[in-house]
Amino acid sequence: MPPLVFKRIPYEQLNGHQQEAYNFQKVSAVLADFGILTVPLSNDWNGADFIAQMHDGVTFLKVQLKGRLTFDLKYSGKQLYVCFRDGKGDHGVWYMYDHDELLGQLAAKGKIEKTKTWASEKPYHFPTLSKDLKKMLEPYRIPRESRTAS
Repeated sequence: MPPLVFKRIPYEQLNGHQQEAYNFQKVSAVLADFGILTVPLSNDWNGADFIAQMHDGVTFLKVQLKGRLTFDLKYSGKQLYVCFRDGKGDHGVWYMYDHDELLGQLAAKGKIEKTKTWASEKPYHFPTLSKDLKKMLEPYRIPRESRTAS
């Protein structure tokens, strides 16, 4: 057999399913630094794309993987976390937030429920993050780890 040739493929050239698989692999690597194992789900079980098993071996989180900060009525009341990366490539910042908790914080500020999108029961997302949103998301930011496997 000839040797393998590895060539980077730009993210934008991947189709939607490939991008979702790519993002799952990336966030799985980030979470592994914190002893969190991930198990992909093939059918969006209860709104989740994957299960995050915490290092205590007792706590399991249902996680929906998104490309940006997103809220959806169909996720409400399901004890669901949403995970997304703000920014591109390895320089992006990952967040994982409790959907209902953060939605409640935004509702208290009147940020979503008075919009036409929310009134029509469609998903509400933020293509970019303002300074206020970044501040609100800070407790949900997954810190960068610099340790390597030993």
